[in-house]
Amino acid sequence: MTDVRPELTESQRRLAEAQARLVAALVAGGDIPDGFDQERMRAQAASLVAKRRGIVARIRPDTAVAAGADLAAEFAAYARSRSAPPPNYRTDADDFAAWLRERGRMPDPPRRKARWWSRLLP
Repeated sequence: MTDVRPELTESQRRLAEAQARLVAALVAGGDIPDGFDQERMRAQAASLVAKRRGIVARIRPDTAVAAGADLAAEFAAYARSRSAPPPNYRTDADDFAAWLRERGRMPDPPRRKARWWSRLLP
């Protein structure tokens, strides 16, 4: 499941795998590990997705406009489609925009017209 370093002890390896399962359950819709309250984990996962969705909507308001009333459902589906969240919110926002674009929910970005002086560059 995870790329755990071989120099870890057996107990460290098991802990790292358990942590990876927990993170997957919280941010990527993975199965909730045994020993955790199912309802609380679902509530926490939903809260984290809502937080990401709100930040992504502030960074890329065009995604919120494109998704419209389906923003919550679209972002939840996008979040579930990933095994781990992106490294930062800007990447998350751009990835969500690409995800919407692939589904025909968002237009392609406008092509930028080349500046006249760009013809002079090698």
